Amino acid sequence: MASESTAKTDTSITEHLHELVLNSSDVEDFLNELAQVSARNLSEPGDEMLCAITLLRQRKAATVASSNKDAESIGRLEHKYAETPSLTASAAQETVHAPDLAEDGRWPEYTAAAVAQGVRSVAALPFRLEGETKAALLLYSRRAHRFEGRILDFAKDFVSQTSLALRLAVRFAHYSETAANLRATLESRTVIDMAVGIIMAQNRCNQQDAFGILRTASSTRNSKLHDVATAVVNSLGQGPVRTHYDG
Repeated sequence: MASESTAKTDTSITEHLHELVLNSSDVEDFLNELAQVSARNLSEPGDEMLCAITLLRQRKAATVASSNKDAESIGRLEHKYAETPSLTASAAQETVHAPDLAEDGRWPEYTAAAVAQGVRSVAALPFRLEGETKAALLLYSRRAHRFEGRILDFAKDFVSQTSLALRLAVRFAHYSETAANLRATLESRTVIDMAVGIIMAQNRCNQQDAFGILRTASSTRNSKLHDVATAVVNSLGQGPVRTHYDG
């Protein structure tokens, strides 16, 4: 009966996380929801566990999600210092466990700051993601030797279950950001092309010469080419230029 109950719980968590992926507005929103789900599923009555999730993506600022304000404060230590449990776990792709931070010397600066916030035990579990993206689930407790045996095994299983949902969330975020950048580029290009057309008509010149005039004006005014192009289009007195792309 216990295994059947666990299977139902696993299915419920997976379905819930897939719904979160579809309904979250961005990856940070999803991570905060995931941190809260982690805390609810890994904590025990009368012994709340603090959960944080760190995410590192190429050319993106580090993201720290948390189950509550206390977890957020502690989680931000993970990217404040050069050596921390989450960075160690993400680099090695292995679970990192500190049963008692007061007796652990692996991350001196981090440990001093975490202990000062009342943390005694930490577990960092890496998610299985794609490419250069790294993420880890951080579990904190104000009690030493909190994450051992069955509890740590359950946490490892939980991370294994949730890694696919996080991979999907990161992938969706990448596609969304790429689409947004493409739309911005297309809209900027359209304004520039409109301005070049106006300059061609006003100066009776070819496209290359018109673009040269626009570029020279941009350099002379120390303004972005897009801003100068927008000013040219708006100078016709037809109101602000509007471009739109469905995406």
